[in-house]
Order: sequence, then C-alpha cells, then structure tokens
Amino acid sequence: MATIDGSNVKKLIVACDAGMGSSVMLASTLKKQLAKSGVTVEHSPVAHIPADADVVVTQASLAERARGVVPDVPVVPFQLFMGDPSVTKVVKAILNGETVEV
Repeated sequence: MATIDGSNVKKLIVACDAGMGSSVMLASTLKKQLAKSGVTVEHSPVAHIPADADVVVTQASLAERARGVVPDVPVVPFQLFMGDPSVTKVVKAILNGETVEV
C-alpha cells in the first residue's frame, strides 16, 4: 500500500508498455478531470518514468516494473483503463486535497 497526499501532487504519470492506446486515452481523461487542480498529467513508457513524478498510475501487470524505476514514488496499479476504483480514489484525493492509501 502507498499513501498519497492529494494536496502535494503536482505531477501524475500514466505509465504504460509499448505506447498502448488505452493508456493514452486514460492520460487524456485524467488531464481533463484534473485540469482545474493545476496537476500536470503525462503519459510515459514504464521504463522512462520521470524522476519528478509525484504519483504513477499503471496497469497492475506493470506496477512492479514502475516501482523499480521510481522506488520512492507511490505507484497505483489498476485493472480497468476507464472507471477503475483505484484511479478514481487518486483523482478524488487530488481534487479534495485528501490523503488516501491505495
């Protein structure tokens, strides 16, 4: 489990493998949802996650690889590209400035 303080998130990364189109769609959706929060949302290959990421969301099968790239950054695994409860929890925490465990 990782703890995320939504009020401190400035950069959220959607990490994927091989440029999957569905993860690009997720990144676009999150950009829209978080537009008023001032959070930067970027799409990145899992092997090249930026070091300045505050939180990473990635498909569950890629979570361990992501943790290996950015061991000090919370990694949120998800199963569904759209409507996954874990991603929804992170978005809500950011929008409301809450702390959550994921």
